[in-house]
Amino acid sequence: MSEPRIRRMVLIGATGLVGMRLIEEARNFTAVRLTALSRREAPLPDGARMEMIIADPANWPGAIADMKPDVLACALGTTWRKAGKDEQAFRAIDYGLVVQCAKAAAHGGTRQMVTVSSVGADANAKNFYLRTKGEVEVALKKLDFARVDILRPGLLRGHRESDRRPGERLAIAAAPVTDLVLHGKYRRFRSIRAEDVARAMLALASEKAEGRFVHDNDAIRRAPALARAKRGAIPATSSFAD
Repeated sequence: MSEPRIRRMVLIGATGLVGMRLIEEARNFTAVRLTALSRREAPLPDGARMEMIIADPANWPGAIADMKPDVLACALGTTWRKAGKDEQAFRAIDYGLVVQCAKAAAHGGTRQMVTVSSVGADANAKNFYLRTKGEVEVALKKLDFARVDILRPGLLRGHRESDRRPGERLAIAAAPVTDLVLHGKYRRFRSIRAEDVARAMLALASEKAEGRFVHDNDAIRRAPALARAKRGAIPATSSFAD
């Protein structure tokens, strides 16, 4: 079994739902050396093998350019409430800051970007949230990365300290039932655990193929097993949690 080389990953969006799960899961991915950029301190899980750099978001692009990571991982995103229900403020984070950091990484020689988008993302969508996510995807695909991985999870399940809207909480509570009726092309709208998304982001950092790749729920869940199979660790058909 061949061992993958160590890849230096910088994470933005470290204190969010997926970001915190990625920090936890990184303990099990010895081929990734993780550094997180954050605007505020956050407790690290026991056994975390990483460092967290606290900096103003305005300084993140410069910090990324200086660190020259192999992989930029993005789990960054604000909420409608935190943005003051203002489209310009929302877009400044979910589009502006994400693309600024990505450009700094690409110009600095970073090979790969792995980012969390959303099911239904479409630059031509009428929905502002989905349109913004789609526009980010278009911008990232144009940058000079050898590889871009875009993850489009369905409804994210996991503990979030705040900002769960009543409708979102209701959808999560109903997910065990609604997931059962979502088949075929609608499977991509099923709920998915935040830790599954985090594991996929870490696993995809070991991929060598170049190109632009979009991963739906099923592909996200399969990514860790497929990555291990390519190293000869387990069969590619290994099962994964639903």
